[in-house]
Amino acid sequence: LKQRTMSPSPDTTTRVIISGGGTGGHIFPAIAIANALRAIDPAIQLLFVGAEGKMEMEKVPAAGYTIKGLPIAGIKREFSLDNLSFPLKLLRSLSKAGDIIKEFNPQAAVGVGGYASGPLLYMASRRGIPALVQEQNSFPGITNKMLARKAKKICVAYEGMDRFFPAEKIVFTGNPVREDIKQIDGKRAEAAAFFGVDPGKRTLLVVGGSQGARSINKAMRDGLNEIAAAGIQLIWQTGKPFHPEAKQAVDALNNPGIRVFDFITRMDLGYAIADAVVARAGASTVSELCIVKKPAILVPLPTAAEDHQTKNCMALVERNAGLLVKDEQAAGRLVSEAIRLINDEQLCHQLTENIAPLARPDAAQQIAREVLAMIKK
Repeated sequence: LKQRTMSPSPDTTTRVIISGGGTGGHIFPAIAIANALRAIDPAIQLLFVGAEGKMEMEKVPAAGYTIKGLPIAGIKREFSLDNLSFPLKLLRSLSKAGDIIKEFNPQAAVGVGGYASGPLLYMASRRGIPALVQEQNSFPGITNKMLARKAKKICVAYEGMDRFFPAEKIVFTGNPVREDIKQIDGKRAEAAAFFGVDPGKRTLLVVGGSQGARSINKAMRDGLNEIAAAGIQLIWQTGKPFHPEAKQAVDALNNPGIRVFDFITRMDLGYAIADAVVARAGASTVSELCIVKKPAILVPLPTAAEDHQTKNCMALVERNAGLLVKDEQAAGRLVSEAIRLINDEQLCHQLTENIAPLARPDAAQQIAREVLAMIKK
């Protein structure tokens, strides 16, 4: 009798590529989506694709995921010789993205914004792989507008996005946030110990974003004496470029209630200790503030594409759920406005009450379900 040969069983493992990065505002939502996918399907294979030299190449492996880098970079708005190399970097990135897709053989691709999402999603769509775009801002960038033509689904965080994308592709999900940020209740004492401050004192959290924010940082540096005189504690994330200057100013003040960091690794504890927040108006920051229900002053980055941070901010301001200080006003107004806010319990309560309904805590889970549904179809 001839021995029967068994054909190998088909590989039923789900494989998904997640691309994008450049800032924490892109990276942490991407990780949140990955975690949600893994929670639904523990056997899923996930691969991240980022831009070489950007912070995702460090943060994604720290979260337990594999990442591959593309040599892509953005075009600078002002004249720069670096722009001359952009076409070559784009071609190399498209080629490498194609190789990564061929090797990994994903059933879906997710783009969260950032340099790497363009080449990766473009090559995925060319190969017939269904793509999902996660647009975080109230005004999309050029890359996502282009990618939307081929995308199967576009997950958005703001209403009225049918001005930019085909309505039939849009799913209103909100922006994913890190899971630990959803769980800050009861952590004030732990946060005080972590930062080395008094849990009983009013505390201001200042966050310029993962890259820092010079106008916010300079206003804080110049207002340290005013903050100390008001008896307010300060937890201040500066970003790496400004940190040496800020640390020198804080050390000279020698006030144990004023703490400065280049990067806060436990942002859940930062929010837990905060009675009020000063921050940029990136989409992820706005979404996090809604989740943690903190009264906030937002200082939109004026050079953001299409001034989208101001538009993000106004989504709160128009609902009396946040305060706005323009970037050019930060030097003269920001510290005094922060002190006024943190000492006005009625205003803090009002902002908290108005921002809470805007939270979308299940955004990552909803996006994950959209990805898996897209694969099944």
